[in-house]
Amino acid sequence: MQQNPYASLPPSPLCMQPNPYASLPLCVFAGKKNSASFASFSSLRATKPLCLFASLRLCGKKNSASFASFSSLRATFPPETPYFATMNFLEVDHISKELNGTYILKDVSFTQQQFEKLVIAGETGSGKSSLMKIACGMGQADSGTVMFEGAKVKGALEVLIPGHPGTAYLSQHFELRNNYRVEEILSYANKLTDESAAEVYEVCRISHLLKRKTDQLSGGEKQRIAMARLLIGAPKFFLLDEPYSNLDMIHKSILKNVIQDIGDKLGITCMLCSHDPQDILPWADKVLVMKDGQIVQQGSPAVIYNQPVNEYVGGLFGAYNLLSAEQAALLKDIPGIESGKRVFIRPEDLSITKGRKDVVKGKVKELSYFGSYYDATVQVGEFSLIVRTTDTALKVGASVNVTGNAEKFWYL
Repeated sequence: MQQNPYASLPPSPLCMQPNPYASLPLCVFAGKKNSASFASFSSLRATKPLCLFASLRLCGKKNSASFASFSSLRATFPPETPYFATMNFLEVDHISKELNGTYILKDVSFTQQQFEKLVIAGETGSGKSSLMKIACGMGQADSGTVMFEGAKVKGALEVLIPGHPGTAYLSQHFELRNNYRVEEILSYANKLTDESAAEVYEVCRISHLLKRKTDQLSGGEKQRIAMARLLIGAPKFFLLDEPYSNLDMIHKSILKNVIQDIGDKLGITCMLCSHDPQDILPWADKVLVMKDGQIVQQGSPAVIYNQPVNEYVGGLFGAYNLLSAEQAALLKDIPGIESGKRVFIRPEDLSITKGRKDVVKGKVKELSYFGSYYDATVQVGEFSLIVRTTDTALKVGASVNVTGNAEKFWYL
């Protein structure tokens, strides 16, 4: 009997290792069970990490000795160590790929945990799509390995049909057959029960489109149907290549809710690549920043945004000020600022103020309107600062006082 892979599973009371992304539980055992089985199992803790899944599922014959012996395993672990260790959901290890003598990817390594939302960011041509394809078996690396749930991911040239089991990859160049009803296209790929498939359609916001033909759909609707077609194949890992490109704000907003629900309601781990900070920062748990086929920085969205390793990373995620040590010396009256270093400042960490002494005097040269705020370009001596403000009365040519929150300044 087919099980619903998206069913809500209760957390195991035996799970002693807290997971920052979800409540995770125990490993899956298969085959006959007896006291010797569990005694042998306890020895594994010294040699291998154990994979944690969404519920305790014991397959095969059981007896009272099995569960009694299983409970006794607690005594075999030192009290200061967790009973079970997690393995990485995805592990990319020293991946490299060349094309015509140029590295597309060079010595790329990272991990992703189950339920962790990961974004690969970078400029066009930085290697984002190539890395994503290799991570799920749709591409071929020249060297290095990819492991998914402890199993090696074979490259596209190593298998008859590319793509690792349990993964699904949505290209930014997806295609749907013309002049077919949506429900017909979806039925070919469906591995779920009717109830589970209906949940996928609801999450993808396409339930009302099932009777339509594909040539009657907008681009955003076609994309969500292409997503649903992959999701009803019951993947554990869903990779989306530039999903927000070529979408208007209305369809982009819908898609953001869809991707959020894929993780929250369907329990599928997602990875996507993008270059737009508005798409990345609110959603991601972890961000990898790529340039010229290499990862130049990885970390939480807050670290990437506020503490970039260089000007390239800083610029990918929005407007910024980067001052030399000499220029920063003109901000010496701002409390807490350090001297003798290059300083990186986001516009929102500066402000225009009145009646304070800890300020820098300047003149507004330009105002850029962004709806809920302005970015004011303020000339200070021989250089300018971008200052974020909500002052609607501010005018070009006005003399202003600029101060800032030095605790948010970052030194390079």
